[in-house]
Amino acid sequence: MKIALSQLNYHIGNFEQNNHKIIQAIQVAKASGAELIVFAELAIGGYPAKDLLRNSSFLDQCEQSVREIAQACQGIGCIIGAPVRNKDAEGKALYNTALLLENGEVKHTVKKSLLPDYDVFDEYRYFEPNKHVNCIQFHGKTIALTICEDLWDDDGPNSYVGDIMLELAKEQPDLIINIAASPFSYTHFESRKNVLSRNVIKTNAPLIYVNQVGAHTDIIFDGRSLAFNKKAEIIGELEAFKEDMAYVELEKDLTAFEENRVVNHTEISLIHQAIILGLKDYFQKSGFKKAVLGLSGGLDSALVAALACEALGPENVLSVLMPSIYSSDHSLKDALDLVKNTGCEHRIIPIKDIANAFEVGLAESFAGKSPDTTEENIQARTRGTLLMAMSNKFGNILLNTSNKSEAAVGYGTLYGDMAGSLSVIGDVYKTQAYQLANYINRDREIIPVNTIVKPPSAELRPDQKDSDSLPPYDTLDAILFQLVEMEKSASELIHLGFDEALVQRISKLLNNAEFKRFQAPPILRVSPKAFGSGRAMPLVAKYPF
Repeated sequence: MKIALSQLNYHIGNFEQNNHKIIQAIQVAKASGAELIVFAELAIGGYPAKDLLRNSSFLDQCEQSVREIAQACQGIGCIIGAPVRNKDAEGKALYNTALLLENGEVKHTVKKSLLPDYDVFDEYRYFEPNKHVNCIQFHGKTIALTICEDLWDDDGPNSYVGDIMLELAKEQPDLIINIAASPFSYTHFESRKNVLSRNVIKTNAPLIYVNQVGAHTDIIFDGRSLAFNKKAEIIGELEAFKEDMAYVELEKDLTAFEENRVVNHTEISLIHQAIILGLKDYFQKSGFKKAVLGLSGGLDSALVAALACEALGPENVLSVLMPSIYSSDHSLKDALDLVKNTGCEHRIIPIKDIANAFEVGLAESFAGKSPDTTEENIQARTRGTLLMAMSNKFGNILLNTSNKSEAAVGYGTLYGDMAGSLSVIGDVYKTQAYQLANYINRDREIIPVNTIVKPPSAELRPDQKDSDSLPPYDTLDAILFQLVEMEKSASELIHLGFDEALVQRISKLLNNAEFKRFQAPPILRVSPKAFGSGRAMPLVAKYPF
């Protein structure tokens, strides 16, 4: 049996475009002699559709899509994910299902059993869990058809009671098929491979895994669909961050129909690809074209400008240079060098007189008060106001340039440098930002070398350095990774050997900045734990750690 793995980039709620892609893939697979084609979890409607799943018109269109796609399945079977209404009086309104379509009909409906509700997932909000599992039959083959989390029942802290595959293994399946919507993080692929291979070993059955690709605001799907033989060896891997299709042959085992395309990626190359896709899809799926950002001559804004130029094209990126009385000559030169290297459009708007006007206007109210961070923030908010003016006047979407280290400790100004519609590197620590800049320069200098090697500074007061108020970034990021990604308490870090005073200070900064992050733009998620929807923390709380 020849089987096609179809890895597509869906647009939530865009039924016409999604249906066209799916039907076109079915036709290509059929012309290539495939008997079965497999698509991702909730391919119909898109994932995550969130509260659109409570909209009756949206669900009606999902049902209409199933009918249209089923009619296209003449002489070929199709496995595809879709939300399906629960016809029982009890339970949630929907099931998350995998449908087997053939010859215009729904031949089998498999319901998802294990519904994740951790990190960015909230499936219990919408779906009723399945309680009974069985294999399905297709062209003489017994298939253990599962949906994403159904294979993750024995993996770490998110383990579930019960084992779906042990139940399905009793029927001695010829093949496991897992359709998924598994978001990208730079640590996740190894866990994904381990879980899949364990289920192959557990059942002695080969496995096909089809994942989504594409970005939906903050959540990015990497694709990288996989095929395993009975020895739990990967015999095929689809592209990362791109639409792709490949074929496998199932006889007694699964064998690659095409040459094995397994690619070795580095962590930084994956982060780079993820951000590029995140930017492209945010703009294309939202109907936007042009971006604007503040370019200071520092690393973070240079990095965002370079990424935006790559993703959107330099002709669609406007970099605004806003030097103050504290901006160094080399910062302006570095910014202009980046403009030259990328070819993006730019404007220079000095802010000295504008910021001074604020200070003059506030002089009477601030009489007797010494200058402090208030005046620094006025500069940042002046820049934010100018950038929003450029956004409004020309229709460019403002990109935020803050990194994760800054966002974690509140090293940013609300309504100033925290402004923006999308945070491009808000899930990239400063130490990773340096690596990413060097990666971007791997073939030629795009980000000026001086931008990378000079000490980082906000340049809001004379001779200011980030190190004046923050520990070295390698130390800061190591502690933040434990507090955020690993979700450890300050006391646990101290027990691990981190400096007690420093841990307590950083932990306090992290907790106290929650109100700022609550007002920050959505962040392109590339790590196991990003600020935003995947990290729900109270704004008003007393933290005992």
